[in-house]
Amino acid sequence: MPNSSAPRDAMDFDVVIVGAGPAGLAAAIRLKQQAPDISIVVVEKGSEVGAHILSGAVIDPIGLDRLLPGWRDEPGPIQQPVVEDRFLWMTANRALPLPGFLMPPLMSNRGNFIVSLGNVCRWLGEKATALGVDIYPGFSATEVLYGANGEVTGIATGDMGIGKTGEPTDAFTRGVELRGKYTVFAEGARGSLSKTVIERFKLATDREPQKFGIGIKELWQVAPEKHRPGLVQHSFGWPLDLKTGGGSFLYHFGESLVCVGFVVHLNYHNPWLSPFEEFQRFKTHAGIRETFAGGKRLSYGARAITEGGWQSVPKLVFPGGALVGCAAGFVNLPRIKGSHNAILSGIAVADEIAAALSAGREHDELTSYENGWRSSLIGKDLKRVRNVKPLWSKLGTVVGVGLGGVDMWCNTLGFSLLGTLRHGKPDSATLLPAAQCKRIDYPKPDGQISFDRLSSVFLSNTNHAENQPVHLHVRNADVQRSSEHNVYAGPSTRYCPAGVYEWVGEGTELKYVVNAQNCVHCKTCDIKDPNANITWVPPEGGGGPNYPNM
Repeated sequence: MPNSSAPRDAMDFDVVIVGAGPAGLAAAIRLKQQAPDISIVVVEKGSEVGAHILSGAVIDPIGLDRLLPGWRDEPGPIQQPVVEDRFLWMTANRALPLPGFLMPPLMSNRGNFIVSLGNVCRWLGEKATALGVDIYPGFSATEVLYGANGEVTGIATGDMGIGKTGEPTDAFTRGVELRGKYTVFAEGARGSLSKTVIERFKLATDREPQKFGIGIKELWQVAPEKHRPGLVQHSFGWPLDLKTGGGSFLYHFGESLVCVGFVVHLNYHNPWLSPFEEFQRFKTHAGIRETFAGGKRLSYGARAITEGGWQSVPKLVFPGGALVGCAAGFVNLPRIKGSHNAILSGIAVADEIAAALSAGREHDELTSYENGWRSSLIGKDLKRVRNVKPLWSKLGTVVGVGLGGVDMWCNTLGFSLLGTLRHGKPDSATLLPAAQCKRIDYPKPDGQISFDRLSSVFLSNTNHAENQPVHLHVRNADVQRSSEHNVYAGPSTRYCPAGVYEWVGEGTELKYVVNAQNCVHCKTCDIKDPNANITWVPPEGGGGPNYPNM
């Protein structure tokens, strides 16, 4: 029997980066630009770079312009400029355009590009590799390594070939320690290791709770006559009620491609709500479904989004490392954009690490990165929109979004009448008991425009080795039954966009079933469970979705 307690092999680098998204790859590229002899490793849990990347995406190129100034002069995945911007207010029967002059200038998408962010990351990965960066896809970072004084000294990848019972199988392979003078966590929203670092070093002290949304996306190939290359369309309102935050995006690009998605803010109150079903219902609207009639759905996926912004960004540094990108919470919610800030944060932390290494430092705090971000382009981007989320949450869609727009206009002029508003409760604490809420009866999918969850998960190419431990940990089964089921009517069966959770049976035979093989790694369960009773941890490396062109 293989020995699961045997010492791990170790590899030493100057810098270890967890996550091959825009932030992690930007940090790696910038480090090599600054000091080509720096040794860098990027560890990525997806089967390849880009496999787990899911975003709208309309990107602001400001980060790329700083990282790779000549990118516009070479072929690549960034080709479709935005040519038309639409904002719609949706009712059940109408889609009403909002006048452009009402929108604050920062909401304009002129000069931005419609892309597959997964393909952008694949392209950035090639850039990084060409500069000498080591990228290890298919390896999950499962443990933070600490030194004698409590400083972060790297990460360990997970053991592979562990059976469902926790015993090593004949395919067992011990994980590897990747040690670095500095470790950068670029895991994205609700990163499993970033969470532990934030807690260990109390990085969220004196910050507002991080807020989240769930973004669900499909990629379609539509009839050529319905394709409008460069069209960017956003909406809010129906099918959500006026107390529930969220909205849609619809982007035309490529060869008759349209990506359509729906975001639901995870501070919603009604446990009967299903973000997946709201998205499917949205597509059936008379003003939307015609785009997809006769088309073909190509792919599907879902991902948590950080929404707390300015007041929820934790302290970014700790002895031996830093947080970047969505792990730091750098998404601009009203703009539905985070990749530009992710790249800018990767550049900023790389500059500080290069200077530190040049001075012979290691495992200390990169204080200049923490002290400088609020006055940087990232801080300026987030500060202007800091009150949109709390206003929306407290006052609802009509009044909250309206006042949020006014506050954005004021911030454009350099002031705010509201100061900085607070978010309040974490998203796990916002559900009301099911008995206090109206049940929502969703229509059955038609199989042409709207679909069920399992056929959708199939299109995400999700795969996990069947004989491995469940990577979704329910800490207390009794609490799940007495509270999640009996009080809240089993919201995990609805907020999960992949059909992972089921309540099966009745009475004493009632059983909570976790279909971990369906998991698309959105991490909504880790955020929204009303008792914070579910913890998402990385499965065996290479598992999960494999998103093409997403």
